[in-house]
Amino acid sequence: MTRIGVVGAGILGLAVARRLAEVRPDDSVTVLEKEDRVAAHQTGHNSGVAHAGLYYAPGSLKATLCRRGIGLLKDYCGERGLPFDECGKVVVARDESELGALAEIERRATENGVPGLRRLSAAGLREVEPHAAGVAALHSPHTAIVDFPAVARAYADDVRKAGGTIKLGFEVTRLLRAGDKVVVNGEVFDRLIVCAGLQSDRVARLAGDSPAPAIVPFRGEYYRLVPARTELVRGLIYPVPDPRYPFLGVHFTRRVDGGVDIGPNAVLALAREGYRRRDFRAGDLWETLAWPGFRHLARQHWRTGLKEMYGSAVKRAFLAEAQAFVPELAAADMVPAPAGVRAQAVDPDGSLVDDFRIGTLGPITTVRNAPSPAATSSLAIAEYVVERVFQSPASS
Repeated sequence: MTRIGVVGAGILGLAVARRLAEVRPDDSVTVLEKEDRVAAHQTGHNSGVAHAGLYYAPGSLKATLCRRGIGLLKDYCGERGLPFDECGKVVVARDESELGALAEIERRATENGVPGLRRLSAAGLREVEPHAAGVAALHSPHTAIVDFPAVARAYADDVRKAGGTIKLGFEVTRLLRAGDKVVVNGEVFDRLIVCAGLQSDRVARLAGDSPAPAIVPFRGEYYRLVPARTELVRGLIYPVPDPRYPFLGVHFTRRVDGGVDIGPNAVLALAREGYRRRDFRAGDLWETLAWPGFRHLARQHWRTGLKEMYGSAVKRAFLAEAQAFVPELAAADMVPAPAGVRAQAVDPDGSLVDDFRIGTLGPITTVRNAPSPAATSSLAIAEYVVERVFQSPASS
């Protein structure tokens, strides 16, 4: 029997544990989570979008695992009676200057095999989203919304039913490699898989991995439409992304409970898990500021950073960004909504790590970067990671 530990009970760690229990039923699987519940951080604070694979470079891990992952997720939600609403998504070009970038997204999406794509004129856009404005759009009818915390809880149930263990309140503070074994806070494992999200670089360093990439936390702040105005948005309305900042750009996201969120922006969080503006941890902030990659990033993109901070501080600036897509929107239509924190991996030269990054240190596998669409891709990433750890499901 192989003893396998998984650090992190977010959606990815739980998907990996579930896959291990599925293909290696004779092994012992234990999930280690520092919080008192699963899905406490990124999984529990994300937008709930199941991405169809529009943006990602063809052939990249993101593209491959997203396309497989959304199919697996749809089937899983159907089997478990969880919501999976294909409300559809439009990516909107506000003016002619964005048509070239829209065409590039269409090319990538086509190569990635995204089904049902349609290029829309301004009139066609209004047929899909009557209150949206733009000169053209790309419509992805199979982009969906789900309840990712509920999915994560279902994964956890699967792990437990298969005989696995989830240890809550277990913060990894000591990690030693002893020959071909791994000792975590005194517990011995034959294999360890680190899926620690916002803490992934810290746990990887405990394992002896490189400091790079380091996690720089960005808080994404949202507003929410008041219930009387949710009819302004039928599904998902997204901007054409700036390739330099693929995670930026205010958009409209319908939720499975019928609400509609607007956002996010992205401002530096003053704590790794700083969901509120007042959340501050001196050690976390110092670690971010001391990272050479952050200093390079700040020098290169300070203007964008100031713009995001202004949008955070001044509601009318945030509103103006949103009104570019839904002109009828008014300040009275928006109320503050809970924020999320993005674990943005940054290399020493200031480059934002875009694709999934997974490393191996003997018996330890580290997921160093798993940004969106990691939740969408969770079941496919789990397949990939488990195969990587053991080369094939039947190996020991």
